[in-house]
Amino acid sequence: MTYCVGMMLDKGLVLMSDTRTNAGVDNVSTFRKMFHWEVPGERIISVMTAGNLATTQSVISQLEERNKAPSERHNSLLEAPTMFQVATQVGKLLNDTIAAQRAETGQEGTDMFKASIILAGQIQGMEPRLFLIYAEGNFIEASFDTPFFQIGETKYGRPILVRGYTNDMSFESAVKLLMVSFDSTVKANLSVGLPLDLLVIKRDHFTPYHEARILADDPYYRSISVGWGEALKSAFMSLPDYQM
Repeated sequence: MTYCVGMMLDKGLVLMSDTRTNAGVDNVSTFRKMFHWEVPGERIISVMTAGNLATTQSVISQLEERNKAPSERHNSLLEAPTMFQVATQVGKLLNDTIAAQRAETGQEGTDMFKASIILAGQIQGMEPRLFLIYAEGNFIEASFDTPFFQIGETKYGRPILVRGYTNDMSFESAVKLLMVSFDSTVKANLSVGLPLDLLVIKRDHFTPYHEARILADDPYYRSISVGWGEALKSAFMSLPDYQM
């Protein structure tokens, strides 16, 4: 399984993903699910993936054109004039990849190849934008009415985001909120796990403002995990008891 979150703020975009994949309890692996490309001073684009690993790896490989010689590689994401057109390209590629895998295996009606993608980024002269792309190739865009997207195992971490998010929060507060959301998910579902990948995209700053891989022994993550558990217990105990 997977858990990825893309969040839109006044200051820019904050993205976080886990790295766990599993095909049963005895076959757990670590794979990167967050990728980004940049043209310094002109654009930065990132994607996070969830779903069938073969599908998502094929989409990323095609975006990077790894099947060509280095001198012939051509990443179309770096030339599309708008983020909307980037989303259209990624959606079509995702849908075509799923269709091709179904045709090759003779499993036309199956959902086993399905995947979804969060796309985020900014092109110079335009606003930062955030999209959720579905397996069918269609997509929706975030707004300040719907300011964040989740893919994968979403239910455990969503209440944290709904209660804690404000569009004017600092990057530091947003990362803290995401840490709590991910810690809650990791504790509730063994198919989501560390390391976590973090990317902060500052408005009009066309290189990563901050990026990190957060390991299980990361001091800040551990302090958030322990502190949140203790804070929940304290808040619970401070509530009035039910009267029989």
